[in-house]
Amino acid sequence: MKKILLVIAATLTATFALSAQDMAQATETYNNGAMALQAGNDADALSKFEEALTMAEACGEEGAEMVGNCKEYIPKIMFSIAKASVKEGNYDKGLSEIEAAVAKAQEYGVDSVVEDAKELVPQIKMNKANDLLNGKDYAGAIQAYKDIIAENPDNATAQLRLGLAYSKINDLTNAEAAYLAAAENGQDKAAKKQLGTMFLKEAQAAFKAQKFSVAYENAIKSNDYLESGNALYFAGMAAQKMGQDAKSIEAFEKFLAVAPNDKKADDIKCTLAVSAQKAGDKAKALEYYNQILTNPKYTEVAKAQIAALSK
Repeated sequence: MKKILLVIAATLTATFALSAQDMAQATETYNNGAMALQAGNDADALSKFEEALTMAEACGEEGAEMVGNCKEYIPKIMFSIAKASVKEGNYDKGLSEIEAAVAKAQEYGVDSVVEDAKELVPQIKMNKANDLLNGKDYAGAIQAYKDIIAENPDNATAQLRLGLAYSKINDLTNAEAAYLAAAENGQDKAAKKQLGTMFLKEAQAAFKAQKFSVAYENAIKSNDYLESGNALYFAGMAAQKMGQDAKSIEAFEKFLAVAPNDKKADDIKCTLAVSAQKAGDKAKALEYYNQILTNPKYTEVAKAQIAALSK
């Protein structure tokens, strides 16, 4: 019996010595991790804390405090590594690392990492999409913005930028839909400005290509979204080229109402005076000729026509 007791005592002594040795090794590893963290070496710190955690868990109650500390640090370091990846422009890698950090934080009960990730992830996804757009990877940008909108259908900023990406590949139908969605979600002014600009460019390009009906339609659409003297000017010019005097006059008269001080205003007034004269509307013709009488470019013509119309 005495011999058995001696064997048990020897075994307990050996176990205690082994536990103390393991705890000392865990403490050294933990301290090395802390020093690496302080030096800004997150990868090494993470590795050391993970090693220390495994060691401390094997030490039972004696290692409980260290286990708690390691579990507090590990998700935070993982999150820091993920943010460094994002800062370097490695968005996909960073997002994957954040996902892993969040999973570990949820496992270890570190709520601060979970909450920080909720705030940061949408910003990262937007930055990624913006970089794709700025880098002229329009297909990539479109998909990235669509992914953002799928998660948050009310994201007007993503919808605005999606519209811009579509416009860059001349997909006006989808661009218009995206801009209108942004308008519905509180970005009405910005969306209408983009729509007006987009359709005005199309009108100008079509006019240059002598596609006058297309130019007219886009110019009118542009003005519907954003009242503009330029849009109305191209609408009037396109209608005039097509011989559609009524549409031309309507557009030019709106032009004068919107941009009365535009440098083209007197040219338009002369055009309207001639159109009215051709249509037999002496009163309107006289009205416009009188308005350009003081312009040296038109003085002589205006005088002659006023005299003829006043007989």
